[in-house]
Amino acid sequence: MRILLIVFTLSFVGCAVEPEPLTYGTDPCHNCKMTLMDKKFGAELVTTKGKVYKFDDINCMLSFYNSGSMHKENYEHKLMIDFSQPGKFINVEKAYFFKSDEIKSPMASGVAAFETKTPASAKAWKAFSTLSWDDLQKQFGE
Repeated sequence: MRILLIVFTLSFVGCAVEPEPLTYGTDPCHNCKMTLMDKKFGAELVTTKGKVYKFDDINCMLSFYNSGSMHKENYEHKLMIDFSQPGKFINVEKAYFFKSDEIKSPMASGVAAFETKTPASAKAWKAFSTLSWDDLQKQFGE
């Protein structure tokens, strides 16, 4: 009985639903299959069961997210890399998105995500628009 209790307890220890760090130069984009290369960009969807999907650009993530292959309620985490802090994930629903022709993203979305509303990086771009997560979903097709 004691062994059964230990096995039961240990089975829940490994079930944490957490994001995984993106491994640039190695991880493929789940949507376009290109290798993730630019540390200022990247996205990740993590399901409630712990399955991790990695993407090189927001348009790849949204293409998969909006495909209907999984109900949107089944995602525990929807994350983007903060353009100004490479490697740092931010929740897409709390992120600020900037779109500009001057942003050279991996799949040409021209979108960068930021944790703050007025990032210093944006001052270098001549023209840009600020978007919310809802705006992005509409722009990249729901």
